[in-house]
Amino acid sequence: MPTRHADLRRYLTGIDTTTTQQVFTDCLVIGAGIAGLRAALEAGESGSVMLVCKGTFSDSNTWNAQGGIASVLAAEDSFDSHVEDTLATGCGLCDRGVVERVVKEGPALIHQLDAWGTMFDRVEGHIDIGREGGHSHARIIHSRGDSTGRAIAEALVRKARQTPTIHIMENFFTIDLLTDDSGRCIGAIGLKPSGSLQIIWAGATVLATGGAGRLYRETTNPDCATADGHAMAYRAGAVLRDMEFMQFHPTTLYIAGASRALVTETLRGEGAILRDAGGEAFMKAYHPSAELAPRDVVSRAILDRMLKTKTTHVYLDIRHFDKAHFQRRFPLISELCESFDIDVSADLIPVRPSAHYMIGGVKTDVAAATTVPGLFACGEVASTGLHGANRLGSNSLLEGLVYGKLAGRSAAAWVKAGHRAEHRRMVVEIPVSDRSRLDAEDVRNALRALMWRNVGITRQAQPLVEAQEIIRFWQRYVMDKVFAAPFGWECQNMLTVALQMAQSALQRQESRGVHYRQDFAERDDSTFGKHIEVSREGV
Repeated sequence: MPTRHADLRRYLTGIDTTTTQQVFTDCLVIGAGIAGLRAALEAGESGSVMLVCKGTFSDSNTWNAQGGIASVLAAEDSFDSHVEDTLATGCGLCDRGVVERVVKEGPALIHQLDAWGTMFDRVEGHIDIGREGGHSHARIIHSRGDSTGRAIAEALVRKARQTPTIHIMENFFTIDLLTDDSGRCIGAIGLKPSGSLQIIWAGATVLATGGAGRLYRETTNPDCATADGHAMAYRAGAVLRDMEFMQFHPTTLYIAGASRALVTETLRGEGAILRDAGGEAFMKAYHPSAELAPRDVVSRAILDRMLKTKTTHVYLDIRHFDKAHFQRRFPLISELCESFDIDVSADLIPVRPSAHYMIGGVKTDVAAATTVPGLFACGEVASTGLHGANRLGSNSLLEGLVYGKLAGRSAAAWVKAGHRAEHRRMVVEIPVSDRSRLDAEDVRNALRALMWRNVGITRQAQPLVEAQEIIRFWQRYVMDKVFAAPFGWECQNMLTVALQMAQSALQRQESRGVHYRQDFAERDDSTFGKHIEVSREGV
């Protein structure tokens, strides 16, 4: 049964349909990464689609994804092998049926992307494939070395712009999902680029808003990843699942005072070595696969080595790489290193772990439907059952592609079944709070530090309890306020989701996948071989 958390108002902003601009569409897609774009294209084949995103196309996690997309293309590889690799990494919490579906539908959709103009790297005319940690075969597809996400997004954006049934609105901040008296999702309210509110009535709504990395001080995620989709779905009554499972990427460039930048694990797949401050290659001491160990193992190993050596980072050694090949193979990383005067042929690259991928999310069924009728979810915001307790590298873009298509198809079928967009009279008034207002920027910064310290790579009961107490205190003075701009709404969303993450992490008294409890270091299948769910409605 999900845990009930009912002390939260339904909407973040007041609503009055008599004074708010309104538009109508068959399908509303919120988010424009790989999942949202693919959902819009699928739904656009049978009806009108409005695709909105809070920033621009280049702000998504997809656009910034350096890693590749996993799919079975090699003759020596097999669906069974990819499935088993995914299940092994997921530590007992994957849905086998979902895993098999995603893996088996992958190749056809990869070839479709290729036909739509995605510039995948090729060798002798064939799509090139590489290998990453956790994969038993080479099946990782890249574009321009380390620009895979951007190449895929560019192809999907071109296709979407060429589709007459799809209307695109960038810089639209979705504040809340709208529901009727029966709990059915009927659209959303948001802030237009002009600064005015707008209601979008929709027959079906697809949530593809991405992740939650910005809840942490150290993260690879862009500024937009503030868990907005998780929070608005929660307020609308959706069940969220596995919120304790945040994956930390082992290697992000660490330059004091600079924003964190991902250094793809493909480097380790091609022979890069992790060394500590004393120059020792330490990964063999933590896992027999050394640098090719699963991400959670590598992240904890780095953190442990940092503590033992009393340093803020470790190093990635690629001095043995051919520098010219490295510049061609990884142009973004090469340029990044050069910008900080790091000569990769002579210098070590300083790295440390950062929050990277939100495994938990809005619970969906096999067809991408959430527990709220009329609402579908795909991509990082969703919990489909693919990843379990730990995501296998490069499966995220694959999931976004497959479940984006499924979500778009399911949304179109929902509309076809008679659920059309229609005008409704809605008035929501929010009383003025007499509590003092905390500074939203201060709260956000303090929250990110708290999450990194108390709900980070390693966890214990007392810090998790303290995190909840502090978050609830902030909520008292932030959640009751009515903001008029995205910065404040993001703060409310971050506080909402951070509390769920801390509560779920406290409840799971074991270590599994990316969730590591120092006070419960062993995996406990008898008690915790199941999902933890949270819901505002307590379904």
